[in-house]
Amino acid sequence: MSLKITRRAALSGAAALPLAATVTPVLADGHAAKAPAVHSRSFKLGDFTVTTLLDGSLPRDGAKEIFGGGATDEEFAKVSAENFIPADMAQFYFTPTLVDTGSEKVLFDTGLGQGGIQKALAEAGVSPEEIDVVVLTHMHPDHIGGMTTEGAATFANARYVTASAEYDFWSKMEAGNRVGDLVAQKVTPMAEKMSFIEDGGSVASGITAMAAFGHTPGHMTYMLDSGGQQLVLTADLANHYVWSFAHPEWEVRFDMDKAAATASRRKVMEMLAGDRIPMIGYHMPFPAAGFVETRGNGFRFVPVSYQMMG
Repeated sequence: MSLKITRRAALSGAAALPLAATVTPVLADGHAAKAPAVHSRSFKLGDFTVTTLLDGSLPRDGAKEIFGGGATDEEFAKVSAENFIPADMAQFYFTPTLVDTGSEKVLFDTGLGQGGIQKALAEAGVSPEEIDVVVLTHMHPDHIGGMTTEGAATFANARYVTASAEYDFWSKMEAGNRVGDLVAQKVTPMAEKMSFIEDGGSVASGITAMAAFGHTPGHMTYMLDSGGQQLVLTADLANHYVWSFAHPEWEVRFDMDKAAATASRRKVMEMLAGDRIPMIGYHMPFPAAGFVETRGNGFRFVPVSYQMMG
């Protein structure tokens, strides 16, 4: 039996996602089972608590034009069908990550700036004022939008960290550049509280920057290491959990330097698959965590189920 997923069915399912209720089932012994939260999901990594925060999700048409640069229509449709997804639309997820090291709460990226990050943090039991460090993996609008709320710093007590190459590139843009203007509005006012990191630099004990340039000039991934366990925050290394893994060479519209982005994608995925290190990707389906395995000349993203439960 084959099941054909139409675009209408996919969109209907996507529209229902935000309306899902949180249900607490009761086990046979009378104890309540802990049901997954809707906008946050926590994992244990050694002494760290890592929480993914769903800032928002939306469908978008024109999937091949976004994710299939260099692929034929037939190739793109074949990979889509093999993975039970429509070839003409994609569901986008926006997922900042909170890392509680025990001494500091470190937030990676701030979301779209539409209130989703505050809602997800509240669900995780954290207020914006409790954030000690905000790390910007790069400065695309969906990562810096939540830096301010109604003109004021959303994370008033935080220090900020980003790659020097990233800030230097966007801060030098002339007025009228969409991203440059947003950086000037959202990021530049925090410059006095910002430190700039290079490849191999440390954000905090157990959190190390790893350059993965190409998506943007200073795009960074981050290695988390605690209690002998590791996890990589891959940010926008791969923007889709099927197409960008199955064919890392397929160009993505959002990647500024396509060749460098492809090289970074393959290099990091080879490391993740070879060393069996879990990852969290900003645009992966929520809760955005999973593993990578090799498949042919490409890779496959394997979502977490109950591994590393917090």
